[in-house]
Formats: sequence, structure tokens, C-alpha cells
Amino acid sequence: MTKTASSQKNVIFLVVVAALGYFVDIYDLVLFSIVRVQSLKDIGIAEEHMRIQGQYVLNMQMAGLLIGGILWGIMGDKLGRIKVLFGSILLYSLANIANGFVTDVDSYAYIRFIAGVGLAGELGAGITLVSETMSKENRGYGTMIVAGVGLFGAVLANFVYEWTGSWQTSYFVGGGLGLVLLFLRVGTYESGMFNEVANKNISKGNVMLILGNRKNLIKYLYCILIGAPLWFVVGILVTLSPEFGKELGATQPIKAGTGIMYTYIGIAVGDIVAGLLAQITKSRKITMFIFHILSVISIIAYLGSEGISPERFTWLCLFMGFAVGYWATFVTIASEQFGTNIRATVTTTVPNFVRGALIPITILFNFFVGQYNLLTAAYLMTGILAALGLFALSQLKETFGKDLDYVEGEDVPEEGTLVSEKN
Repeated sequence: MTKTASSQKNVIFLVVVAALGYFVDIYDLVLFSIVRVQSLKDIGIAEEHMRIQGQYVLNMQMAGLLIGGILWGIMGDKLGRIKVLFGSILLYSLANIANGFVTDVDSYAYIRFIAGVGLAGELGAGITLVSETMSKENRGYGTMIVAGVGLFGAVLANFVYEWTGSWQTSYFVGGGLGLVLLFLRVGTYESGMFNEVANKNISKGNVMLILGNRKNLIKYLYCILIGAPLWFVVGILVTLSPEFGKELGATQPIKAGTGIMYTYIGIAVGDIVAGLLAQITKSRKITMFIFHILSVISIIAYLGSEGISPERFTWLCLFMGFAVGYWATFVTIASEQFGTNIRATVTTTVPNFVRGALIPITILFNFFVGQYNLLTAAYLMTGILAALGLFALSQLKETFGKDLDYVEGEDVPEEGTLVSEKN
């Protein structure tokens, strides 16, 4: 086998393993939203407290993602992307198994927090590896495949729960899948760009390169804002779909698990379309703009569906999912904005800060619910998040085809310094 053929085979293997890793990651990430009602009922939570207690558990998971994003991101730049993939998947696999044994809401929340810390490392490390390994012209295809395959983990999560009828078994399956994935990871190899800087006297995983640099900090915050609407759809509009169904006068009870499954099918399809559109237009910004507008339209259609039926709910979830199916494009944009020495930190923390943004989104949403009602609160949050997302997108530079072989530092020019030029 020629060196080129061997290299191509390694890249394909890396993309497949990253995609399977994200598949398990999404399974575990959305599982609580699917089993929320039954699991809380089984541990003794009354129906009138279901929404608040459920948000408490979910917010603890999101807090874990925030903290884990920082920890794994820094470790990814200091120790390597592969070590993060192994460590994170082991932690969230064991935590998910433990979740199957909880008997009270506080234990449930604390273990979801630990699972969140573990889940935080998977996507960022995988996308960073793929972005740094594939050519700058084709890396969009790689991240598209990772997201397109990975997001179907939500479909499996709902299928396992519906098939077994047991939320405990669903958690055990998720943990087991993660442990199996560890064996597949044995054959993966480290990013060449990381290896290039690993032994050089370069500051790696230093968050002050972001926090201490006004330009980088603002750029970093913009990256978070362009992704926030997605988790509002998943974490509020779909997770609380039983409550929204009652508010809309649904003809039959709405199941959140069904909504999560079809939303993620839509996201997976949307991610593939967004990836292809970015490759065709050679612009990630144009792609993000189109999908942001679509997301607003889809949410308005959902919130305006008086007398909603389960069938209409399914189609609306597909539509909303497709419209926010820019996850891979958004994470790729974040990855391409910064140099090799802090790329894992950025690519790992940004998506997890987007997920963690569900905490302030939930607080503001609940405030609006108290002032108005569920539907009005959702309309207000849609307007605020869409405005912030579109503004942030307008401020970011186009990164399609950008050379990623550079490092960040105080002495770097606007587009960074090539690694080969750094002593």
C-alpha cells in the first residue's frame, strides 16, 4: 500500500471513529430529555413539580458541560486530542451506568453533572482532529459526516427507551456503548499539527490567549452566540413539548421523546445539507445566515400551531431540527477562528458553552413565563436569540478554506503565525 493510500485510509478511519464517538455522545446527551417524565415520576416527583425539577437536573448536566468543556479543552491543547477522547468517554460512560441506579432527584442531578463533564470532551476533540487532519478544502465534508452520523444517536436513544420501556436500561445501554467505543479508539492517531507544536516552546491551552486578548475574547463570544438558538430549540421547545402541547390545546398528549428523535433526525439532515451548501458556496457565513432565518420561521410555525396533533408535531420537529442543523458548520467556524495552540480549547469549550447557555436561557425563559405565559415567553426568547445570533455572525470573518497551520500569541499577525515559522 502506498503512503498516500495508507494516509487516506487513516483519515477515513479517524472520521468514522469520530462520528461513532459523537453518535454515543448525542445518545447520552439527550437521554434525560427523553426519559425525563417517566424517570422523575418513578423517583417520586409529582406532576406539578415535573417542569422545575426536570430543568434542575438538565441544568446540572449543562453545568457539567461548561466545566468539562474548559478542562478537556485545555487538556486537549496541552496533552493531545486523543487523550481527551479516551478520558471523556470513560467518565461519561461510567456516569451513565450510575444514573440507572438513582432513587432521588439530587443524586440524579449530581450524576448528570458528572456525565456532563465527561460529555464535554467528545465533540471538540473529534472535530479538532478531523479539521487538522483533512485538507482545508475538504475538511467541511469530514465534520459534516461526523455530525450527520453522530446526531442519529438521539434516534437510537428514543428507540431503546420505547423498545425497553425502561429509563434505567436506557442509561445502561448508553454507558455500555461508550465502553465499547473505547476499544475502537485504540487505532486512532494524534493530529499532525498538534505533534508539530507539542515539544516547542509555545504557550498551549492558555485561556489567557482568549481572555487576555480583547479581539480574541469578542470573537470567542460571537462563536457562542451563533450557536445558542439550537439549544433553545432542543432544551426548551422540544424538551418541554408536553407542556407546550397543553398550552396549544393538543388533540393528544405530546411525547418529548418522539420530539427529540425527530428533531435530531432533522438536525442530522440539516447538518449534511449545511455542509454541502458551505462547500458549494465556499462560505460558512452564508450557510449560517440561511439556517438562522429558517430556524425563526420554524419556531413561529411551532408556536402558532393551535390544536396541534402528534402528526403535525412530528413534522414541525423535523422542520425545526433541519433549520437548526448547522451544528457541524458552527463548530467548524469556531475551530477555524483560532490557532493550533488553543484550537482544542476553543473547539471544545464553545459548543459546551452553547449547551451551558441553556442555564441563563432557562432562567430568562422562566422569568418571561412568570410575567406572561409559556408561548409569549418562547416568542420573546426566539426574538432575542435570533437577533444576537445574526449580529454575532455578521461580525465574524469568513473562514472557508483558511489555512489552520498557525499558532496564537502576542506577537502574531492578524491571521496568525505559521507553525513552521515559530521557534
